[in-house]
Amino acid sequence: MATFLYKLGKLAFRKRHFVALIWVALLTLAGVGAASAPTAASSSFSIPGTEAQKAFDLLEKRAPEASADGASARVVFKAPDGEKVTDPANKAEIVKTVGALKSGSEQVARADDPFRAKTVSKDGSTAYASVSYKVTSMELTDDDRDALEKTTDKARESGLTVEVGGDALQAMPETGSSEIIGIAVAAVVLVITFGSLIAAGLPLLTALIGVGIGVSSITALADALDLGTTTSTLAMMIGLAVGIDYALFIVSRFRGELADGRDREEAAGRAVGTAGSAVVFAGLTVVIALVGLAVVNIPMLTKMGFAAAGTVVIAVLIALTLIPALLGYAGKRVMPMGEKSRLFGGGKDGKDGKGGKKGRAADEDAKPNMGTRWARFVVRRPIAVLLVGIVGLGAAAVPVSQLELGLPDDGAQPTSTTQRKAYDLVSDGFGPGFNGPLMVVGDLKGADEPKAAAGEIRRTIAGLDDVLTVAPPMFNKAGDTAIISVVPSSKPSGIETEELVHSIRDTGAKITDSTGAEIMVTGTTAMNIDVSQKLNDALLPYLALVVGLAFLLLIIVFRSILVPLKAALGFLLSVLAALGAVVAVFQWGWLGSLFGVEQTGPIMSMMPIFMVGVVFGLAMDYEVFLVTRMREAYVHGERPGQAIVTGFRHGARVVSAAAVIMIAVFAGFIGSSEQMVKMIGFGLAIAVFFDAFVVRMALVPAVLALLGGKAWWLPKWLDRALPNVDVEGEGLRTAAEKDAGPDTDPDVDRELARV
Repeated sequence: MATFLYKLGKLAFRKRHFVALIWVALLTLAGVGAASAPTAASSSFSIPGTEAQKAFDLLEKRAPEASADGASARVVFKAPDGEKVTDPANKAEIVKTVGALKSGSEQVARADDPFRAKTVSKDGSTAYASVSYKVTSMELTDDDRDALEKTTDKARESGLTVEVGGDALQAMPETGSSEIIGIAVAAVVLVITFGSLIAAGLPLLTALIGVGIGVSSITALADALDLGTTTSTLAMMIGLAVGIDYALFIVSRFRGELADGRDREEAAGRAVGTAGSAVVFAGLTVVIALVGLAVVNIPMLTKMGFAAAGTVVIAVLIALTLIPALLGYAGKRVMPMGEKSRLFGGGKDGKDGKGGKKGRAADEDAKPNMGTRWARFVVRRPIAVLLVGIVGLGAAAVPVSQLELGLPDDGAQPTSTTQRKAYDLVSDGFGPGFNGPLMVVGDLKGADEPKAAAGEIRRTIAGLDDVLTVAPPMFNKAGDTAIISVVPSSKPSGIETEELVHSIRDTGAKITDSTGAEIMVTGTTAMNIDVSQKLNDALLPYLALVVGLAFLLLIIVFRSILVPLKAALGFLLSVLAALGAVVAVFQWGWLGSLFGVEQTGPIMSMMPIFMVGVVFGLAMDYEVFLVTRMREAYVHGERPGQAIVTGFRHGARVVSAAAVIMIAVFAGFIGSSEQMVKMIGFGLAIAVFFDAFVVRMALVPAVLALLGGKAWWLPKWLDRALPNVDVEGEGLRTAAEKDAGPDTDPDVDRELARV
């Protein structure tokens, strides 16, 4: 592979005008396609195989009017102190407001008068009007939302407290500022790392081109493939992350080859042949993690995974072709000014008159960088570093034992939002369960007396614990399906509500035996519970699939059993520690005020599997880039301990820069007002920190130092069976390089001799 990529890099360097033109044409084509494509509707959300989905499908078939999945709003009115909403003036204002809600937007399907719908609290202080829309919340326009807000603002002028809950006001979270902050931090880190504006600009430019092509392609195909409006979110986040990473590693290797005295074309070819090989396999691990989301069997998640995987493939192709082409334009300007004058100030191709190499290559032993000094420290004290790292991550992972999963509702919103205020008003006036009523669907086709069976269902449910009210059954036109609304005593995200859903389902067999009817529980609350359960059940199979495939891939890359095993175990440790930190902050409330957490509660059910998929890909990126440099040094003749130092000398600074960039990108989302976005940003940022700086920078060299040469052991029969992908670039070495002995580090050699 190294030889093929070496030739590809040199070809892209020579034909840089043609390569650059191709990528510009692809970006233009994708942009035109996105601009001319019809507006994508919100992708239909379904969770195949769950009871909530089966009930929804039954309603869609027999009572489509009850299964409408349009947006909804709950407008809550509270009378001033000492007054009631039933007072003539207040009642008139509420009725007027409901009429304005009906006529305020063409998308409004229905707005219920609370006095007719009997949605007035017992003490008369609070009432709410339910508003249904013809389209989903993602399809509502700004004009529709403005009409809702203006109507409620006008109602407030009468002295009533008016707040709006539901998903009608829920637009896509604004993340533009977060992305800008992340890109700005990335630019600063790249400038510090490279000391050159040209070198720093290349990873940013190519990452933006890759994300532009990927997201534009998703937008262009969204309507045809039912990708929906949220599919590009993950693709944008991951595409930006890996796009910067991959370009960063190849540009860094190119600079290293220039520092070793090679001409620009040869340096570009070798950079792609060596670092490019690592990019290919790192990209494959990310693709495996994203495509593996199909295991969960939630169509929306599967589409997001495939779309993001496509963007990663684009990032890999750009790194292998566009980066060497742009390096052809930039040339020696990618080097820092001071170093460029040292390297290229005299002699041809960076060599002095005697043919010796100049610059960093000659000074590395005299001026060891921080990566070299840290690696030497770890090699001398591997047991101490290993124990401190494992104990620290283990302590951070302890809260995972108390992990509670769920999906957030309006009760998790900041207290300053109208959604949270509406939630609290309903809880105070009616009870917390009114914020998430359950919908029990009775299939009465098998019942001898359908109406009697529906009555039996209602009486049975009313006798269960945590039930506040059970509404009379509503029948479809054919009379073979009944819908019964059940209001729990507890809040929608509470453990008691989840237990009530299971209790209702457990009574299903008893009801079927006595009446012949079948019951199913659906509605938003039941859907959330089923999604959480489905994600929880899929976590272990997903983890086994992703880690298993990546383990096999890394065996091919490193030609070792223990190195991939160590990589997988280290990843699991970092993910558990990150999840523990999420539980401590968002579920327990530790340091919650520091991160803007106003309401603690269950961890978003998608968080563990989402974190595994995203962090695994990035973790394997850092593993591949750091350890392949060690493997390369070991294959070229260095001792195991010295190979660790060499890998850190060349790779630690770049891997650290990549990790800092990713942490900055993810941490930018912590400032979001959306609890879910805030949690994702914090979880991914802390996970990258743990994995990059504790696992890869401390535990990995400590374990390799303890294993020594055994780390690279591979059974002979397996060595013969595996394909030789030559990630180390052994095939690129010249005869003179092969004859030259490897550089040695006397300090490390003495330390290893003692061991």
